[in-house]
Amino acid sequence: MPRFASRAAGGAIAGLPITELQLAALADAPPEGLQWFHEPKLDGYRIVAERTAKGTRLLSRRFKDWTSQFATIAAAVEALACDGCVLDGEVCVVMPDGRTSFQSLQNALGGGAANLAFFVFDLLALDGEVLMAQPLEARKERLAKLLAHAPAVLRYCDHVEGNGAAFFAAACKAGLEGIISKQRAKPYSPGRRGGWQKTKCLQRQEFVVAGYMDPDGARTGIGSLLLGVYADRTGHSPLVYAGKVGTGFSAKVLTQIHAQLSALEQPRSAFTPAPARAWTGPGVHWVAPSVVCEVQFAEWTADGRLRHPSFQGLRVDKAPTDIIRERATHQTEAVPEVRTGQVTSAEKPAKAKTSAKAPAKPRAKPPARPKAKAKTIAKAGA
Repeated sequence: MPRFASRAAGGAIAGLPITELQLAALADAPPEGLQWFHEPKLDGYRIVAERTAKGTRLLSRRFKDWTSQFATIAAAVEALACDGCVLDGEVCVVMPDGRTSFQSLQNALGGGAANLAFFVFDLLALDGEVLMAQPLEARKERLAKLLAHAPAVLRYCDHVEGNGAAFFAAACKAGLEGIISKQRAKPYSPGRRGGWQKTKCLQRQEFVVAGYMDPDGARTGIGSLLLGVYADRTGHSPLVYAGKVGTGFSAKVLTQIHAQLSALEQPRSAFTPAPARAWTGPGVHWVAPSVVCEVQFAEWTADGRLRHPSFQGLRVDKAPTDIIRERATHQTEAVPEVRTGQVTSAEKPAKAKTSAKAPAKPRAKPPARPKAKAKTIAKAGA
């Protein structure tokens, strides 16, 4: 069986042969069929926890060391009953209603918030064995056992089997951002190579900040941010203007962002083409396109502008050159992948498997209802 080496042997994560994490492609509807697992879409920071004989590290999506930011989570991983592991998941702040909040997470960074949690949804290696080639279902079974008696800050991210449309509807009703759908029989495949899809209840994505406006009236710091997206991820494409966002900021954030952007000012616009003055107004400051923020909005207009945008927070874990306009692929009817001994969805009713509380109890028997209660879904992994 494959083994994973110490981090000194190379590789971003404990010698594993990957340079990026597996990512989900945007879809316009959730897939159907029992070959799909569905999980709540979490609103936090993607984190990989790497534990070896040399200690525990928490790595960001870009493999930056964030151990000091979430020391309580690192200590919990260190306490797991294993000799070593690599966990993939998302660090979130859990709200009283069970939902997760990215804005609250930013406020909690480095503060050891009591409602901080690491929702773990994948296990890449355990006790020296690389598990990436194994099916997702097998990886999650071993993950559930590993986290069965873990500290409360580590939460197993449970799922439902099939019933994608019903689970998505319940997630939206609960006020979640959306769901992530994963093929249960697939190995872990870094990048957007298929196997994982995301379906969003809300229009929300990251944008590159390439300018800001002066504030009006009694407001301090900035008036609005000028946003853009790259045409592709080649690193050589133009930055296209997408509009501006002027709501969703606290007074503290306005001051912090102004200080950060002031140091990045430059005489020319980074947008191609530069937005007309009619779009930006007077008092514009151009900045180097090195800051990424997340924005929620109503829709894209026909000319590529955002309607009713609201600022959600800065994304220090995302590279500006990775930010493109997300376009949903049309979800066609899936043909079930039938393995030996597997019964297709046409032959038996789908069974929904959810957790009633977080942390979820591994492999707990769920109520046999395709529609989970909203709060149940929120606490299962949101």
